[in-house]
Amino acid sequence: MSSIYGILGISDSDRVFLSTLGQTVVLDAINQYLTQVNADVEAAYGVFVERVTEDHKIRYKLPGGGRMQRGGFTPQGRPGAVKVTGEWDVAFPLESMQDAMGGDRVSLAYMTAQDLERHLSTIRTRYINTRRFEMIKALVNNTARPFTDPLWGVLSVQPGANGDSVLYPPVIGSENEATENHYIETNYAVSAISDTNNPAATAANELEEHFGAPTSGSNIVKFAGKTLADKIAATLTEFVSVDDMGIKPGDDTATVINTPRGIPGRLRGRCSESGVWLAEWRWVPDNYDINVHLDAPAPLLERVDPTYTNLPRGLNLIAREENLPFETSYYDARFGFGAGNRLNVVVLEYGTGGSYTIPTGYS
Repeated sequence: MSSIYGILGISDSDRVFLSTLGQTVVLDAINQYLTQVNADVEAAYGVFVERVTEDHKIRYKLPGGGRMQRGGFTPQGRPGAVKVTGEWDVAFPLESMQDAMGGDRVSLAYMTAQDLERHLSTIRTRYINTRRFEMIKALVNNTARPFTDPLWGVLSVQPGANGDSVLYPPVIGSENEATENHYIETNYAVSAISDTNNPAATAANELEEHFGAPTSGSNIVKFAGKTLADKIAATLTEFVSVDDMGIKPGDDTATVINTPRGIPGRLRGRCSESGVWLAEWRWVPDNYDINVHLDAPAPLLERVDPTYTNLPRGLNLIAREENLPFETSYYDARFGFGAGNRLNVVVLEYGTGGSYTIPTGYS
């Protein structure tokens, strides 16, 4: 990603006061910088977000199941109409996340390009932290969350499949729609992970029964914190590490190929029999992991403002005065996450409490 220095056309060693460049020039440079930030963030977390939507509420649809009706050799009547049941209602929040730049005309007159770089880096980090937290919250919280929309009233923001009354399309091996729960307590601790207590197999089974189990292995990713990732990598017999850039594997050593791209965190390797990639992502709450299928629609949708409002998307610098944009500005990002494809997320909690509990701080 480019820095503000490159956009302004100066060296990071130059002590250039922003007052010499002019507020309009700096404002244009910041907007270009934020455009790159937004593109990078969207690419980094696309594994969790299927698409953006301008709708506050939609009916999410997947194909149903069942068998055709028997009509005999010479059917005289028409078959009954088939009701598609692979659908459910979901809704999405939309909130403003904001930060302001403090300063008066004197402090801004003395601000250098280095000061601006530190300021923008802080805003960028806070924005990324906020989006990531909201995404993880939407993934690991297993309860429907009420959101009061000023235009549409109270919306019910849905989690992944959580054992409620929604009937999902039949799993492979069944012809009947059924409820589903993808928030699972393992009934064993991280320390008890083994080939018998295999969390990769558990996650794969929950996702493959909906999206298929190809002969060559599934494209499922397990996101886990470092302690959990270390335990899985060290314990499971089926785990194969990715090659280290400084080590050449031996001729008779299994190696990982066709690694997935564009996933956050550090790819550690693959659970070969389960068909699950292991990604170490230190933002996942301790004693939990998040599993998604890369070959199915991602679990979340991101709500944004409708195009007709002319409100910008992503992180933006909002200037209130044209002549002094920098002195009267703040940063704003309007978005909200909710589950769309409720079937494409499995969250495991490693514990023995008897039922899944939401991680602390994500209620």
